[in-house]
Amino acid sequence: MKEYDLLVIGTGSGLIIASAAMEKNPDWKVAIIDKDEAGGICLTRGCIPSKILLYSAEVVHLIQRAGEFGVRATFEGVDFPAVMNRMRSLIREDIVEIHKGLTETENVDFYPVPVEFIAPYTLMAGETTMTSRTIILCTGSKPGIPPVKGLQEAGYLTSDTLLELNSPPKHLVVIGGGYIAAEYGHFFASMGSQVTIIGRNPQFIPEEEPEISALASRLLSQRLVLLTNHEAIRVETTEDGKKKIIAQDKKNRLEKEIIADEILVATGRDPNTDILHPEKSGVQVEKGWIKVDEYLETTQPGIYALGDALGRYMFKHVANYEAEIVYQNAILHKKKPAEYPVVPHAVFTDPEIAAMGLREKEAVEKYGKDGILIGIHRYEETAKGLAIGAKEYFVKVILEQESHRILGAHLIGPDASVLIQEIINVMYTENPRASLVKGSMHIHPSLSEVVQRAFTSLMIPEQYHHLMADHYGISFE
Repeated sequence: MKEYDLLVIGTGSGLIIASAAMEKNPDWKVAIIDKDEAGGICLTRGCIPSKILLYSAEVVHLIQRAGEFGVRATFEGVDFPAVMNRMRSLIREDIVEIHKGLTETENVDFYPVPVEFIAPYTLMAGETTMTSRTIILCTGSKPGIPPVKGLQEAGYLTSDTLLELNSPPKHLVVIGGGYIAAEYGHFFASMGSQVTIIGRNPQFIPEEEPEISALASRLLSQRLVLLTNHEAIRVETTEDGKKKIIAQDKKNRLEKEIIADEILVATGRDPNTDILHPEKSGVQVEKGWIKVDEYLETTQPGIYALGDALGRYMFKHVANYEAEIVYQNAILHKKKPAEYPVVPHAVFTDPEIAAMGLREKEAVEKYGKDGILIGIHRYEETAKGLAIGAKEYFVKVILEQESHRILGAHLIGPDASVLIQEIINVMYTENPRASLVKGSMHIHPSLSEVVQRAFTSLMIPEQYHHLMADHYGISFE
């Protein structure tokens, strides 16, 4: 049996811990294990390849809009193999570099094989048995597959396997109405596919504010078919090899048939612990997700977990933060709790969406309708927004009425993921209040002014709802 000072399962954010630990303890013997390509989910089949692909979609839209700005440009179509090969070559460079580092670093043993616990603090990686008193579980997650009758037999794509495509499906049906569906629905529509999204929730991207969702739905529906409150109940294969998806309206039970060339399943993520068997080491799981305390330590002392494996915040930026916490606790033996004052996220569809903090409904439940203020400003009401033709998009902020403390922010429009960072940074101060944003100097003309002005246009929720009804036809009843 091989003995190690540190054992890390997963080559995503866990490498942050391994690298820092080896820098502090050069004589440590470290084992790193990953059954998949080196680099973790984000690099190999998650956020990085998807954003590379989505930039091509962004370029398509810019060319198609050129006439709005007095520019004569002809869109001749998409070279899909070139789009995919660009993505593969870019991520391959990083994968190769990480693999080289893992195999050539002194005192590091890299095991590119499946691994499972066989006893407390003891694992079997391929044919090798190993042990360590400090183990880090960064096992990630995998695409969840719903129990739709006939789906397995008909075949389907996931966010993993679609990266292998060399031609876009003529007609793609996406099962799921969340982040992944929104991003890849937008991508394939831009690549020339006819796209139908089937979402079982009445609201598209249900994690977002209803008015954000409503605007995104209306704009995306100009380029694809969006069925909300529908559930895929059955899939059949037609005589000519196509796939027939039967979707049922959850309200009236009426069925709709959609014929597609391919199906993309985008219904969420499932845990990877089924092959790890953490229970054999005294590590408890709940519905497959690893249980940890506030210090990210599992129920077995000395074994820590982070990232998607916890089933909480499935974002790379959260996993990176948690890696820093685990390093402090597992390697430096401190007692530093993981704190989440705000967990931001973005949806890289078109229009782009970003959010952090409380939604309006949550803020009302906590502070009451009379206890909050809402600020809103539209992109087109700024000089830069007008210049780039950013119509209908807006920034919404939620404040505690008495103190003007920032409770949440929700953006939809160009560069939403960049613009929200100004508010995120303020949230990490001791007193995250509106004056820190609206009182600072903003470059003119720039899109950042839309964020600043949202904090100067404050109103009670009822006034905000009337404004949204007038401008966007959105009802909050």
